[in-house]
Amino acid sequence: MAATGTTASGESAFYVTTPIYYVNDAPHLGHAYTTVAGDVLTRWHRQRGEKVWYLTGTDEHGQKIMRTAEANGVSPQEWCDKLVEDAWKPLWEHLQIANDDFIRTTEPRHTDRVQEFVQDLYDKGEIYKGGYEGPYCVGCEEYKSPGDLLEGDLCPIHKRPVEWLKEENYFFRLSAYGPRLLEFYEQNPDFVQPASARNEVVQFVKQGLQDLSISRSTFDWGVPIPWDPKHVIYVWIDALLNYATAVGYGSDQAKFDATWPANVHLVGKDILRFHAIIWPAMLMANGLPLPGRVFANGWLMVGGEKMSKSNLTGISPRDLTSHFGVDAYRYYFLRAIPFGQDGSFSWEDFSARYTSELANDFGNLASRVAAMIGKYFDGTLPEAADAGPAEKAIADGLAAAAAQADTMIGDNLDFAGGIGAVFDFVKQVNGYLSDQAPWKVAKDDSPEGQARLATILYTAAESLRAIAVLLHPIMPSTSAKLWASLGAEPHLGALADQRIADVATWGRLPAGAQVVKGEILFPRLENA
Repeated sequence: MAATGTTASGESAFYVTTPIYYVNDAPHLGHAYTTVAGDVLTRWHRQRGEKVWYLTGTDEHGQKIMRTAEANGVSPQEWCDKLVEDAWKPLWEHLQIANDDFIRTTEPRHTDRVQEFVQDLYDKGEIYKGGYEGPYCVGCEEYKSPGDLLEGDLCPIHKRPVEWLKEENYFFRLSAYGPRLLEFYEQNPDFVQPASARNEVVQFVKQGLQDLSISRSTFDWGVPIPWDPKHVIYVWIDALLNYATAVGYGSDQAKFDATWPANVHLVGKDILRFHAIIWPAMLMANGLPLPGRVFANGWLMVGGEKMSKSNLTGISPRDLTSHFGVDAYRYYFLRAIPFGQDGSFSWEDFSARYTSELANDFGNLASRVAAMIGKYFDGTLPEAADAGPAEKAIADGLAAAAAQADTMIGDNLDFAGGIGAVFDFVKQVNGYLSDQAPWKVAKDDSPEGQARLATILYTAAESLRAIAVLLHPIMPSTSAKLWASLGAEPHLGALADQRIADVATWGRLPAGAQVVKGEILFPRLENA
């Protein structure tokens, strides 16, 4: 596996990137799916106490952007500026994406470094001049081989006719890197994930690679080739370099050394080959360390088709957050669709999970516990008496859930599995309350009865303390409300500062904390 960057103090930097998204239109659920996943992953690693860097951004060059801008009567730069500032950045803020940087490929900090990178390759003899003739999909911004096309010369992804290009180009000697890539895949079996994606990449490279055209000469919206400005750099060569330019490649060596290489590149499976073949070959050619993992998530499907604006299936995330709320939105897609697989969005499934898992299992648990502490102990968390087998089972259940969630989310990017482990614990706590029936125990006025009641309610509140920490990366606002209702902050500090390693340490929420029944975490849906 490639080495992780370190800070001057020796602290490892955990660096995660999303794809940089094409700004030919506003973002849809598919874009948000990947970005929320990256946010949850990096929040989780922050709660491990790690130094984290999370990058997202926009891809603003290429023929598709140029044509979209022309169709809207503005320049490409004007189109990009408007989409980024009016649509992309506001949506990430709305979805509580805690990215550390937002890179735009039209920024000089990027374009200048792209020219330097390509010039270095040219000076090393890795780039030569030639000609290209063949099919090209503007939607993919990708050259296709005839064998890739559907009947009628259709792009297999966009289901639209490709264009036939014939132009003078510069080529990168990609074919020379096939053996080195195969050796790297063998030595680093986790480099491409999931396994199905890795198998696809390995088989593709084994068939033999062709040299890659890295320039276009029939339009000018792009980064000029430094030694031949009649050509612009192929948008995918330009785009891939954002991961390096954003963290100081060629401009801030200290920052670059502290951050590079990326630990995880999150990508859609339709752009897997660019990231798992072309990108590592480019880095090899210029002597740079390779990233740790390229993880390809599946497609979100609507009506059996990949979600996209061109197919009119690009549902806006705000259509859902206005009904379900932002935290429920963040929860649903990572809970319902195993990361790395295709999944279909369903309004009905979202409504069912919201009601069953969020409102009934989680929200109702928080409400019941706070209400009973308020009713029986005037809102002051009581001190637990000696724990019995039932309480030990809860503590053990928490330890197991925390360990599973940490491995699944933090290491394996199995968000559905990790969230499922936490919600299995939520159900365990609900079952504990049902079995122990504190509302019945409360009728026993004896010291023994009141001590038992205190133990039950302390156990439930302490469980909620841990649940708030474990769900904070997924549902930050909801978890913060729960943290406040438990009166945890005066005793334990801010929720964002709580560590995953400490979450299963039993008894952290002290007796005497002021518990209040706050607002309902997941209100009943209107017109569900």
